[in-house]
Amino acid sequence: MSQFKVVVTDYEYGNLKYEEEVLARAGITLVPAQCRTEEELIAACKDAHGLLNQYAQITRRVIEALDNCKVIARYGVGVNTIDLAAATEKGICVVNVPDYCMDEVSDHALALLLACARKVVLLNNSVKAGTWDYKISRPISRLRGQTLGIVGFGRIPRTLAEKAKPFGFHLLVYDPYLTQADVEPYGATLVELEELLAKSDFVSVHAPLTPETYHLIGEKELGLMKPSAFIINTSRGPVIDEKALIKALQEGRIAGAGLDVLEEEPAPRDNPLLTMDNVIINPHVAWYSEQAEIELRTKAAQGVVEVLQGYYPRNLVNKEVKDKVHLKRLP
Repeated sequence: MSQFKVVVTDYEYGNLKYEEEVLARAGITLVPAQCRTEEELIAACKDAHGLLNQYAQITRRVIEALDNCKVIARYGVGVNTIDLAAATEKGICVVNVPDYCMDEVSDHALALLLACARKVVLLNNSVKAGTWDYKISRPISRLRGQTLGIVGFGRIPRTLAEKAKPFGFHLLVYDPYLTQADVEPYGATLVELEELLAKSDFVSVHAPLTPETYHLIGEKELGLMKPSAFIINTSRGPVIDEKALIKALQEGRIAGAGLDVLEEEPAPRDNPLLTMDNVIINPHVAWYSEQAEIELRTKAAQGVVEVLQGYYPRNLVNKEVKDKVHLKRLP
């Protein structure tokens, strides 16, 4: 019998073969689950030594019921599904996969930007409805010389900056944790959020969802944007106040939006964004490619293995937990 048991709290993949391969090599038993509630999580995970987590909310109550757990790995970059403070207090390592899908998300953000700028979806729908008339797309402006504002400047937005530069954009960056020296190699200028919003023709949001970034862009911030500007979000829905965004779009205070994420997913059928011709909505797909999915699942499972084998994981999120656990450095 395996020494360790790892539970997958929830998943939307067709199988768990990549996770099984990684864990089997370490002699670890994998137990799949599809938990939605705290009660389901506690019942499935209370004796687990590790968790692999997708969307299920690992709350303080759940964490306090985990008697044997040493590690929780999140399928993704963000860890907003996990109560980090509770995990740290309990001595549980939280790991993520910060270095996957950089190309995929930056490509998708650029695709949404271009589709908004060139009115691709509007024109496609118009032609399929029987109208052959480019004039419905007016106005369209040349991209070269316009300004792209990037909110948050981690791995993915840096990749976006490299891809956007050849289009001739001026690049502005808002990230309170960086200096001008950090953004200069990308040909960008570091500014405050208010200046970025006021000057940008396109705003691409890449901030992680934290208590500090919840509704970072609300009614006041949207009010600073140009009426001709578009906002793109491939990070997390609640970084933008969706009610404020809907109001700004309805009143014509911004030109449109390209959204891969929403505050509530899937989108309720009565969400006004679904009826707006100047809004493109995708189903939280920016992260996805066949290669990225394999990388994500393999690396998440490897993070669990590292901890259960007695090592500090390479992608430890809650670094404060080091005061509570005694692990070795990876060789």
